[in-house]
Amino acid sequence: MKIIDLRSDTVTKPTDEMRNAMFTAEVGDDVYGDDPTVNELERIAAKVVGKEDALFVPSGTFGNQLAVMTHTKRGDEVILESNSHIIMHEVGASSVIAGVQLRAVKGKNGTMDPEDVKRAIRDKDIHFPDTGLICIENAHSCGSVIDISNMKAIKELAVTKNIPVHLDGARIFNAAKSLKVDVKEVTRHTDSVMFCLSKGLAAPIGSILAGHKDFIKKARKNRKLMGGGLRQAGVIAAAGIVAIEKMVDRLDEDHANSKYLAEELSKFEGINVKFDRNDINMIFFELGDEIIEENQFVCKMLKKNIKINGKEDGEYRYVTNKDVSREDIKYVLKQMKEILNEC
Repeated sequence: MKIIDLRSDTVTKPTDEMRNAMFTAEVGDDVYGDDPTVNELERIAAKVVGKEDALFVPSGTFGNQLAVMTHTKRGDEVILESNSHIIMHEVGASSVIAGVQLRAVKGKNGTMDPEDVKRAIRDKDIHFPDTGLICIENAHSCGSVIDISNMKAIKELAVTKNIPVHLDGARIFNAAKSLKVDVKEVTRHTDSVMFCLSKGLAAPIGSILAGHKDFIKKARKNRKLMGGGLRQAGVIAAAGIVAIEKMVDRLDEDHANSKYLAEELSKFEGINVKFDRNDINMIFFELGDEIIEENQFVCKMLKKNIKINGKEDGEYRYVTNKDVSREDIKYVLKQMKEILNEC
C-alpha cells in the first residue's frame, strides 16, 4: 500500500521527466567549469531570481552557510530572526564554518520589525563585533510569508549601514505563489539568495546560491573549500532544470491541499490549528498528550501507512507535497478520526 509522507516536502520522489533528464544528461567536470548541464542550470536559476550569477550547491544548509561565509569575516555578527532556519536547524554551522556569531531578533511569525533590526546593528566600538550580514527567511520555516514591504524596509536600512542582506529562500517559490508575485519581487531587496530544488520542486538533491558576479566568484572558491566542488554533477543538475521549469506552477496545488487539510483538522475536538502560519504548504497544530501521547500517535499513524514527525516546541507539522493528493489527505483525516476516537 502507498505510504503517505507528511513529514516534509523534501521526501518527494523525482518525476519520470527528471529521471530521464538525469539519465541522458551531458556532463563534464564542474570544478573545471566543464559541465554544460550545471552551467545551464546556473544560468536559468540566476535569470529566474533576477541575479547576475548563480552557483549549484549540494543543499540548502550548505548554500546558506556558504553565503554567510562569503559575505562576512571571522568574528562578525549576523542579524536574523530568532526562529529562522539558520539559527534553529543548521547545527550551529555559522560558528563552525564562518566563525561568526548570530544575533537573534525576536519576530512575529518570522517577520522582524525594521526598528528592532536597526537597534541590533552594532555601533563602531572596540568592544563590539561588526555587523557583517542581515538574513531574512521567506517563506519562513514557521509557515508564514514575509511581506515585500518589510524586506524593502530592512534592505533600505542595511544600505545606510553598508551591510549586505542574504535571503534564505529555501521555499521562495512558495512565497511568491502565496504573495501572488513574480519571484524576482521577493529577491529584489536582497544581495544574495539561496533556494532549494529539493523542497517542493521535487528534485532529488541540490540548491542554488545566487547574487552578484563578484560574490558568486568568491562563493565558488569557498564552495571548494567547504568540500562542495562536485565533478560530473550534471546528472543531478538535470533534475534541477526540470524542477525550475516544470514544478513551480504546481505549488498552487500544494497550497490548496494545505488549506483544505488545515480547515478539516480544525474541526477535530482538541486540535488547535495555527491558521496564522498557513501561508504555504505547511500546517502547524497542537494536539495535547492528554488526548493522545506523542509517540503513540506517530506509531499509530505509521501503522496506517502515514508518516509524520513528532512535535517540535509542542506542535505537530504536516507538509503537503506533490506526492500527496487530495484523496490521500482525505484518507489521513479518516484515519486520524479513527485513532482519536479510540482514545
